[in-house]
Amino acid sequence: MQNKILSHQKIQHKIRRIAYQIYEANVSEKEIVIAGIEGGGLKFAKKIQHVLRNITNAKITLCKVSMNKSNPLDSEVQTSIPEAEYKNKSIVLVDDVLNSGTTLIYGVHHFLRTPVKQLKTAVLVNRNHKKYPVKADYKGISLSTSLHMHVHVKFQAKNDMVYLD
Repeated sequence: MQNKILSHQKIQHKIRRIAYQIYEANVSEKEIVIAGIEGGGLKFAKKIQHVLRNITNAKITLCKVSMNKSNPLDSEVQTSIPEAEYKNKSIVLVDDVLNSGTTLIYGVHHFLRTPVKQLKTAVLVNRNHKKYPVKADYKGISLSTSLHMHVHVKFQAKNDMVYLD
């Protein structure tokens, strides 16, 4: 059984709000790197990037972050842009759902090996089952759910949706 948590319209509102929060925290920056974790995180990052490009003159660079989500220890985190392009920059690491915190913590760890000006995290859905000390600086919604429930994020043209089953 599906239980709709966020409609397309509500998701668009959350994306816009998060983009404005990112802008406000980086108002004096000439460039902001939006690093989306491959999959839903990258799709969410692209939507944030689109809004940011309309509200700031700063250069908004999109970076794809790839890793083996089921076993991040056995794979290296890779980025679509070279380290020199995010070094000493303001970075926002983006994922769609923060559940255990595994993918976010490995993504954060990757970027912390390089000197950066600022590193923040953004998620659409923040769940409360973290096994790592990682938090979302920008979040669309926080959900308290049981461990057996699954949050699904669907990004489809004019039909974005978050549901629980």
